[in-house]
Order: sequence, then structure tokens, then C-alpha cells
Amino acid sequence: MNKTFFETIKAVDGEIFHLSFHQERYESVLKYFNVKEIQNLSLFLNPPKNGLYRCRLTYDLSKNPHNIAVTYHEYQKRKIDSLKLVYDDEIIYNFKSTARERLDALYNQRESSDDVLIVKNSLITDTTIANIAFFDSKNWLTPAQPLLEGTTRARLLKEKKIYIADIEVKDLKKYSHVALMNAMIDFDIITKNNKEFFC
Repeated sequence: MNKTFFETIKAVDGEIFHLSFHQERYESVLKYFNVKEIQNLSLFLNPPKNGLYRCRLTYDLSKNPHNIAVTYHEYQKRKIDSLKLVYDDEIIYNFKSTARERLDALYNQRESSDDVLIVKNSLITDTTIANIAFFDSKNWLTPAQPLLEGTTRARLLKEKKIYIADIEVKDLKKYSHVALMNAMIDFDIITKNNKEFFC
């Protein structure tokens, strides 16, 4: 079993964003694998002082003690104007693992769309890079059973800015707006017409 995981952390002009949520998720992975040695992620981060960067912090739990490595990548937002619905009832990606072959295979089914929206057991989950939320004219709702519980999703749930719900494919037409969320884009509301957004 692959035991290498990573965190994607946003940094702007040297300032690191929402590190406590990444620390919490990192610690939850260690707890699941019964790893007692917890490290302070902030000690490994020293992002460039100018510009928007994606800090990729990787840790390998197959080694004891586990190693932590960090690389920095200038960030360019990927344009997402369309999502293709793809179906996979067997996929499991509950930890932010470097083993993304199943996600990559689904992404390769996107055809002319920019990314895929994965449906598992008739329920909407995530895209390959982001959690998702839908506006029902009153509240923003995010799938109760995502593939991965993202840090931005966790923060917005805690702040009661979004709420969880089971969302089926047939429900998509009920919503007026959609938003994608991850550590780099935060909560990105898509302005494109909902009917044209899903393929």
C-alpha cells in the first residue's frame, strides 16, 4: 500500500495560509496509520517572499521516522469552464495520497471538458482537484460524502458558510450556481451558466 501523502499549501509573498487545517489533516493521517511522531509543518516551510506559490509538502509514512520534503511551485490557476460527469463506484481517495492513478484515469475521460465531476454510488463527490458546492438560492451545499475532505471545505464548514447534503446527479438542475474549492483557489464561484457547465 502506498504510504506517501502530501499537502498543498498556499503562500502569497511568503505568507502561509490556513496552515492549522493542513496540520490537522496531516495529524489525522498519522493517527489512522498509528504513527506517534507528529511534526510541526510550519518548521519545514519557507516559501519565496514574492509571488503566489503552491507549497507541496510530501511525507512518507513507510519510513520511521517519516521524512518531510517541501517543493515550491509558482501557481497558475487552471481554467475550469466545464465538467464532465464520470462514474466510478469503487474509487477510494480518502487521504491526499501521491497515488493518483485512479483519479488520473478518470480525468483522461474528460474529452473536451476541463475536468471531471466524479459520481460514486449515484452521489456527486469531487472533481480531480477540488471539492464542490452548489447554491440552492439560500445556502451553499457541499456533498456529504466527498472523495477527500479538503482543508478549505473543512474551514468553510466550521465557519458555517457551507453545509453538507447528499447530492445526486438529478439534483444538479435545482441549483443556480456552483463553486469549486481547494487550498489554492479558496471558494471560487463559477459564473458560467449551470446548464452549460456540466456535460
